[in-house]
Amino acid sequence: MRDLPKDSAALRSFNMNITEQLGVLHDRYLDLPRPYSQARILWEVGHDTVRVRDLRARFDLDSGYASRLLSALADDGVLRIEPDPHDGRGRVVTLTAGGRREYDALEKASQDRAERIIGALPDRQRAELLAAMGTVTRLLDAAAVEIAVADPDSEAVRFCFGRYFDELDERLDLGFDPAASTPADGDELRAPNGAVLIADLRGAPIGCGAVKLHDGVAEIKRMWVSPDARGLGLSRRLLGNLEARAAEHGARLVRLDTNAALTQAVTLYERSGYRRIPPYNDNAYATHWFEKDLLPAPE
Repeated sequence: MRDLPKDSAALRSFNMNITEQLGVLHDRYLDLPRPYSQARILWEVGHDTVRVRDLRARFDLDSGYASRLLSALADDGVLRIEPDPHDGRGRVVTLTAGGRREYDALEKASQDRAERIIGALPDRQRAELLAAMGTVTRLLDAAAVEIAVADPDSEAVRFCFGRYFDELDERLDLGFDPAASTPADGDELRAPNGAVLIADLRGAPIGCGAVKLHDGVAEIKRMWVSPDARGLGLSRRLLGNLEARAAEHGARLVRLDTNAALTQAVTLYERSGYRRIPPYNDNAYATHWFEKDLLPAPE
């Protein structure tokens, strides 16, 4: 097993080196008249209209700090804060003309800084650095994903289920009609009958899975991971979380079905200890049926 304290120390050293190299602790980030925290907000807003709650979720900011940060930018005349036209209780932010000029200056200064850093390296080392940055970004994203129970009628669940249905419609030879599939909605996916799990990355839903609970048998449904989030090991994490929830509710066996066109799903299930069985339902879109014995949940 890895030495966790030693690994943590290495990560802390890396973080300190990066913050020093990029100058994020300076009160004039990139030699422009703003600290990094304010500059990062300007970057995130850019030329769009952004909901304040999305900014808070994106950067995990508490309401008080977010309010002070946005108010400072608004007082400087670079940010406009207005009521959200689609949510009477929310607010949106946009950049003013002065804010857009600062945004453009930040973009140029950031590009210049990046070119100076990678320009100092020969081609081989530059390629090595870029590959390493890709690996670091991917693994830090994986560590930042949070998986939690969500209400079946929530916006996040509706979004993920909708994307899941769209992908099935595109990948299956006969398309996909949710009404023709075996049901998994509403009270079936609420305790004590079941649950929906949502995988969230910095405030954005990027994956889902559901479990229906029967007498000692659980059924996993609607496992989906956004294409942008694949490669993070998220499918295996979702599957493991769903199995654990089933075991906590007394299930000793878990079943699922899938389609042969979903080759990655078939591989995932086989590598996760599932065995093929005869059909246990009449799902018109299923070609493969699987089950797996579950260990009892820890006391």
